[in-house]
Amino acid sequence: MALTIVVVAQGEMGAAVGQRLHARGAAVRTSLNGRSEASRVRARDAGLVAVEDDDALVTGADFVLSIVPPGEAKAFAARMAPALARLARKPVFADCNAVAPATARDVAAAVAPSGCIFADIGILGGPPPKEGAGSPRLYASGPGARAMLALRDYGLDIRIVEGGIGEASAVKMGYACLTKGTQAIGAAMMLGAMHNHVAPTVKEALADSLPEILGYVSKQMPRMYPKAYRWVAEMEEIAKFLEAYPGASQMLAGAARLYEQVAHDLETQRADGTVATIAEFLKH
Repeated sequence: MALTIVVVAQGEMGAAVGQRLHARGAAVRTSLNGRSEASRVRARDAGLVAVEDDDALVTGADFVLSIVPPGEAKAFAARMAPALARLARKPVFADCNAVAPATARDVAAAVAPSGCIFADIGILGGPPPKEGAGSPRLYASGPGARAMLALRDYGLDIRIVEGGIGEASAVKMGYACLTKGTQAIGAAMMLGAMHNHVAPTVKEALADSLPEILGYVSKQMPRMYPKAYRWVAEMEEIAKFLEAYPGASQMLAGAARLYEQVAHDLETQRADGTVATIAEFLKH
C-alpha cells in the first residue's frame, strides 16, 4: 500500500521532494496557508494535494516532512502538534530544516506532546530533479531515523547517522558552514576588490594560483542571489552551531548579515548595492 506523506512547505526543495515522492507513487499532501502564488503553482505542478485544515492534513499520514525556512521550524512544529496529538495513528515527524542541533532539539520538544516519533534530518545537496534519478542526501538521526528508510523506495537517498536528535543537523551545519561560508568569503573578496579598484588584478592572481576556487565562487555567485534571503537564518543557525568557538561563530553571523544585504539589494534593485558590485567583478 502506498504511503501518505505530508510535505510542508512549497519552496524549491519542498516542492521537488514532494514531486519525487508523488512520481514514485506516494500520496502527497501539503498546506498552502499563508504561502505565495508561486508556492501554489509549485505545489500544483508537483502533483501535490493542498489541504488547508491541519487535522485533515495529517489524518492517515505516515510521515510529516517539515521543509520550511530555518526560522520557521519551531513555529511549524508548534502549529502541528495539537492536530498530531488528536490522531490515533501517529506519523513520523521529520524536521528536515537547516538548523543547529540545539534548535533541532527544541523542535523535537515542541512535537513531543503529540506522541509522534521524531526524526532529525539534514539535507545535503540540491533538490531532486524532476526527470531522471538523483537525490540530495537526507541524513537521519534520532528515534525515527530508521523509519525514514521506507522513503528509499520512493526515490530519496536516506542515510543513517548513529546517535540522537541533533546529530543529523550537525552534519548539515558542518557541510553548509563550508559551502555557504565559502560563497560568503568569495562575495566579500569580490566586494573588497571592486571597492579598491583592483578587481582585474585580483582575478588574474586567483586564476594563476587558485583557479578551482575562482571557478567555484564565480559559478556560485549568480545562483546565490535568489537564495540569499533564505540563507540569512541558516547562517545564524550555523553561528549557533559554532557557539563554543566565538571567533568562528561571529564570522558566520557576519556572513548572515552579508546575505541579508544581498537579499535587500536584490529586492530593491539598488544599482549601488552588493549584487551590482559582485556582478561587476564577474564581468572582468
